[in-house]
Amino acid sequence: MKIGKNSVVTAHYTLKDAQDNLIEEGQEPMVYLHGGYDNVFPKIEEALEGKEKGYSTIIQLNPEDAFGDYDAELVKVEPRERFPSPLEVGMQFEGMPEESDETEDGDAHIFTVTDIADDKVVLDGNHPLAGIALRFSLTVEDVRAASEEEIAHGHVHGAHGHHHDDDEDDDGMGDEYRSHPLH
Repeated sequence: MKIGKNSVVTAHYTLKDAQDNLIEEGQEPMVYLHGGYDNVFPKIEEALEGKEKGYSTIIQLNPEDAFGDYDAELVKVEPRERFPSPLEVGMQFEGMPEESDETEDGDAHIFTVTDIADDKVVLDGNHPLAGIALRFSLTVEDVRAASEEEIAHGHVHGAHGHHHDDDEDDDGMGDEYRSHPLH
């Protein structure tokens, strides 16, 4: 079966930066609903469209095709007393950038602690991979037709072991980065 709209793709992936440093080797394969549901980066869907099980490729993603450019405005310095103890570099907090309340639709950013000085804490709201060109090595392990329910909900069921109707981690990569901050 060829990969097309409303097919469920299972692919093993390795993620490296442009210098070939390993960023992440997916322990679990990536499973997503193909066809413009925003479950993976559009460039990956483009590369896999019409392919079959066993297809292998390396896809180069520039920052604008992946996690976006690095935004210096998302780096904040906050007073130390606003944070719990113990506090360590690499810890993450969900927060709203105060100034963007009216402009965006209220997406909370995940802020990572990047530095702790005497009474100040430096937080970075950029995705750990923002501004980085990425290389995805993908091998398609399986292709199947999506169920009507999966199509209606716009994502695969049962792949992550829990059902969710929100769109939070639908790029299939959110959880790993939250639990293993990258430095």
